[in-house]
Amino acid sequence: MSSLSLYNIIETLPKKLKVEVKNFIDKLLEKSKSETFSNETKNKGKREFGSLKGKIFLSEDFDAPIEDFKSFM
Repeated sequence: MSSLSLYNIIETLPKKLKVEVKNFIDKLLEKSKSETFSNETKNKGKREFGSLKGKIFLSEDFDAPIEDFKSFM
């Protein structure tokens, strides 16, 4: 069924039924979002502790004072 034919059908409905159709569509969209989210989280698998070890580095002078801020210290 095309979007245009759906639109034509909805346009023939009384206002009260259009509101029900809108509410139903909102529920369907909500359901679709939650199903997509749950499928994505299931496919990712379980996180493993330490999996980023060796991929993140800090410079040697990370804790050293910054020259630009000396006047505030």
